[in-house]
Amino acid sequence: MNKNVLIGILVAAVILIGGAFVFSSYSGMSPTATTTVTTQTQTTNTTQSQQNQTGAPTVITDGTNFFLSNSTALVTGKVTPNGAQTAYWYEYGVTPALGSRTSAQSVGSGFIAIPAPGYISGLSPSTSYYFRLRAQNAFGTVDGTTFTFTTNTNPPLPGSAPTTHTDSATDITRTTANLNGHVNPNNSATSYWFEYGETSEFGSATALQGAGSGNTSLPASVSISNLKPLTKYYFRLNSQNAYGTVNGSIVSFTTAGPRAPGAPQPDTTSATNISTSTATLNAKVNPEGDQTSYWFEYGTDSLLGNILGSTTKTAIAGNGTTPVSVSADITSLSSNTKYYFRVVAENSYGTVSGDTVTFTTHR
Repeated sequence: MNKNVLIGILVAAVILIGGAFVFSSYSGMSPTATTTVTTQTQTTNTTQSQQNQTGAPTVITDGTNFFLSNSTALVTGKVTPNGAQTAYWYEYGVTPALGSRTSAQSVGSGFIAIPAPGYISGLSPSTSYYFRLRAQNAFGTVDGTTFTFTTNTNPPLPGSAPTTHTDSATDITRTTANLNGHVNPNNSATSYWFEYGETSEFGSATALQGAGSGNTSLPASVSISNLKPLTKYYFRLNSQNAYGTVNGSIVSFTTAGPRAPGAPQPDTTSATNISTSTATLNAKVNPEGDQTSYWFEYGTDSLLGNILGSTTKTAIAGNGTTPVSVSADITSLSSNTKYYFRVVAENSYGTVSGDTVTFTTHR
């Protein structure tokens, strides 16, 4: 059987559905009937996880779905970190005492159940093994139930853990951002998710997304909301298939300010395009996070609107958090005359006038 056929079989056999790996049979490589052996009472923290209370991880070993060969086994379970940085691994052996373990995989610190696949290699053919999922964080180490599987005489299928890269965040506002990265599934059905938080310990995680089972680098992006304004956040992309969990590098971004919306900040700048009877009035307006309108007041008296002043039509400056350039054209001015003008901005937090600036029309 050539490599391409083998890869096609693996893609069909290992399917990620709803965040759980389901292994279908392949040419007699279906799971051997097993006897469940419980070595420890499995610990669960369903209420704790639902209430987002930090604690020891929740661990569930899947004792029904295996993918076996003469020297390897793909096993899986689920781990909920429950708010603290959590690693998991599988312990296995030919007796209930186990004795061997896989390398540790990090699943972050969120409050969602993360699939925990394990790729066990170096096994003997036609041999029964005991195994269990174990997870650990700062609040404790939790063992899943122990189950058994039996290897067969079929050769292992090709595949490898995904390639994962965290990219910069984009479209950052006061309370939202897009988290970005790239994932190469490396010929095995792959899922990805982002972890994020105000420290490199994260604490929040997005829902799992599918990345397919191809062999090219694909963009991965998730929008997050309910962030704090003017706050630094850390995040990373994680991806996972049957051959392992790969953590991308940690990247940071800072949300826009201010911490709370406020009255607008107008700044009158200068007049341009001055002629004998026309001019363009210019200014900058910072909406300070609230929908803001603006207009110009102008006249031949420094008191402007209070004595024979004129105003331009009201326009919109938006609801951003940085200054935007605004302008208005005025006509029917007197030649060789000194004019005073200022910008006025208004939002739900108040009305604020900019400084008064002058210009003189041409003769």
